[in-house]
Amino acid sequence: MNTARNTAMNTTVNRRGLLAATAAGGLALAPVNFARAEDRPGTGPEGPHRTRTVRGTLPVGSPDYVYLPVEVPRGVAEFAVSYTYGKPPVPPGVQGNALDIGLFDERGTALGGRGFRGWSGGARTAFFVRSDAATPGYLPGPVRPGTWHIALAPYTVAPEGLPYEVTVTLRFGETAPAPVPVYPPERVRGRGRAWYRGDCHVHSVHSDGRRTPAEVAAAARAAGLDFINSSEHNTTSAHTAWEGLWGDDLLILTGEEITTRNGHVLAVGTDPGVFVDWRYRARENRFGRYAHQVRRAGGLVVPAHPHATCIGCNWKFGLAEADAVEVWNGPWTPDDEVALAEWDNALVAAVRNADDGPGRWLPAMGNSDAHREPDRVGHPQTVVLAESLSRRAILAGIRAGRSYLAESAALTLSFAATDGRGGHAGIGERLRAAADARVTVRLEVSGAAADCTVRLVTDQGVLLTTALPAAGAGVVEWRTTPAHAAYVRAEVRHPPAVPGLPGAFAALTNPVFLDVAADRAG
Repeated sequence: MNTARNTAMNTTVNRRGLLAATAAGGLALAPVNFARAEDRPGTGPEGPHRTRTVRGTLPVGSPDYVYLPVEVPRGVAEFAVSYTYGKPPVPPGVQGNALDIGLFDERGTALGGRGFRGWSGGARTAFFVRSDAATPGYLPGPVRPGTWHIALAPYTVAPEGLPYEVTVTLRFGETAPAPVPVYPPERVRGRGRAWYRGDCHVHSVHSDGRRTPAEVAAAARAAGLDFINSSEHNTTSAHTAWEGLWGDDLLILTGEEITTRNGHVLAVGTDPGVFVDWRYRARENRFGRYAHQVRRAGGLVVPAHPHATCIGCNWKFGLAEADAVEVWNGPWTPDDEVALAEWDNALVAAVRNADDGPGRWLPAMGNSDAHREPDRVGHPQTVVLAESLSRRAILAGIRAGRSYLAESAALTLSFAATDGRGGHAGIGERLRAAADARVTVRLEVSGAAADCTVRLVTDQGVLLTTALPAAGAGVVEWRTTPAHAAYVRAEVRHPPAVPGLPGAFAALTNPVFLDVAADRAG
């Protein structure tokens, strides 16, 4: 039986070995040329195919993205890649090797993603694409002739460099019909105005998660959620993976976790199939362009875990383009506490008196970022007041801040302010009253742990702390004036694990604003 001849190309990549700049800001290696190969395709159990292997070493200081061009001839039915790289031991405190990978087709690597065909980061060591199927993380479609590019992304590089080996296999044959994409519906019929629970940051096997979409949907239902947002790292491949998993009890939004080298941002509820590029850093001043793309696609821009300590996770783009911010990501940690403090400072800035009225403010969100067991989908969750269980209404509720965050569906709360003259404002709303008007703030909690504490926070800081009754339910009332508190928000916390530090959250509300209305004085 004949087999294809494996031809190895050895390239020690140094600054001279990175041959050409690309439109996406990376550099390209010497091409792998199948189109002019003299050997005929070999045959075997997998049919006619050709294979090439490329080896090289990326040095410290390599570009974020190094592209390996592959010349694809006509008649190719499947493009398959596998890769490995060296992981030498390094001293404590020194970065080791980590190499991500993705694929662009003959339409090119230009920013904007027209040629994007998939991304797996470091989650898998092999993938394929063909017209009727693809590895999760990658988009099915025809393998057209032309120059394709394998994207190598050295996330971190050890002092002695990052040796890699990439094997490309082209399989020849008839092209199967492409499947017709089926996307989740945008509305659950018969569900009107209510508080809806959702988790807008979940992962599946379509990026670095370990759950299938079916397992994610089952976990969402078990957590009592009404909606989730598909948010895979740098790919939209999961948008078509939810067929049969939505229902009268679960709305599935499509989006992406745009994972840059300077932080991660959720695109929440974008049009199905819309890909948003991630290949830029804060210093390049490009983020605004892609934030606008998210909004043009009907979605929200939500920086994720902005103070996470993993490499590349800390948010460096600022909050000017954000529609909301994720202040609670998974189990409560010190970096969430920092995110909360930064968000609260932003609230203070938004309510400073100005001639043109109150400033824009940024709502808070909480999401699980669940990847695998034992990560809990829906811990935490964002509970949104929406006119219906629909994409448009849910996003409108999040954007307006008509929401609170809870550690589980067992916990429910209501929070509002009244002025005694018929004025009323709920979460995310504004109560206009005279500067010295007596305003009553009322929080009602049920389903919390018995040892939780309530804190009411204003622009002056924490002004009330009180324990919940032993049953984990109760009502807290507090009186203030608009002159004394520009806003009030509520926290329900567990006892501190470390004495002197705040405890983990059970729930957190967006604020109620108390605006001074001079025409109502007296």
